[in-house]
Amino acid sequence: MSETQPPTNWGRWGDDDQLGTLHLIDAAARERAAAEVRDAQHVSLARRTRPVPLTTGLGPVGSPAVMPAGVLQAVNFNGVRPLAMTDTLVVNTHNAALTHLDAVAHMPVDEHVYPGVPVNAAVTPTGVVHGSADPFGEGIVTRGVLLDLAPGGGSLPADGRIGGTDLDTALERTGTTLFAGDAVAVRGGWDIDQPLDRPAPGLDLSAVQWLDEHGVSLYIGDISDARPAQFPLPMHQVALARLGLPLVDAADLGALAQLCAVSRRWSFMLVLAPPRITGTTGLVVNPIAVF
Repeated sequence: MSETQPPTNWGRWGDDDQLGTLHLIDAAARERAAAEVRDAQHVSLARRTRPVPLTTGLGPVGSPAVMPAGVLQAVNFNGVRPLAMTDTLVVNTHNAALTHLDAVAHMPVDEHVYPGVPVNAAVTPTGVVHGSADPFGEGIVTRGVLLDLAPGGGSLPADGRIGGTDLDTALERTGTTLFAGDAVAVRGGWDIDQPLDRPAPGLDLSAVQWLDEHGVSLYIGDISDARPAQFPLPMHQVALARLGLPLVDAADLGALAQLCAVSRRWSFMLVLAPPRITGTTGLVVNPIAVF
């Protein structure tokens, strides 16, 4: 593998495929996931996101909002004595303040989205017609494994670059085996909700090759592509766009790492149940690890 010849799954599951590496989650993978449930404990892998009031978010200089916000909220009052209270949420799905699942159409490469469909044939002004998040609405259930790159509650340095050998080392620390069809949760102990011009650690191309060689079906991380960006983006332009590996960005893996350390178990059942909203480039998601 090289920058000029990155790994690819284009054509592996057909020219119209939209599932990508989720094909690797077969009955055996789901059975392995079910076998992980022993203690009836569970933990969320999602960030807690506080909405910004819509009126404040669009307000003048001096407002507390940082635009664009992950979620803008307008509470709807209906009369003096309303029968019910409602609100309207404006969700910026791919905002780093919000844990979200990237569909394969989210990031093109060479003017094509996975698995080689021209962007203008996949994405229209009225919605995504190929490579959308629609398949995720069926739910994703598989075995997950935590790879903690900064154990003991630590965090990676801003200039940290994670390669395949680093993932090997993290996997060895768990004492568990990674099977094809498993998901990996990669913790760098990092809050990625920072300005884009601020350095941040990330995975390199050798790490993407490692994910491919191990048959990883889904990536969940509090780190992804490093900043400042170097092209091709290993996670978004290779793992997502070429391998069809769905990405859960901006996760919060602190509680998961604590539970794994206490229980001395780094594998679990992973459950994702995104909303069934069609034609999108991604969806807000709350991954749940069950032990």
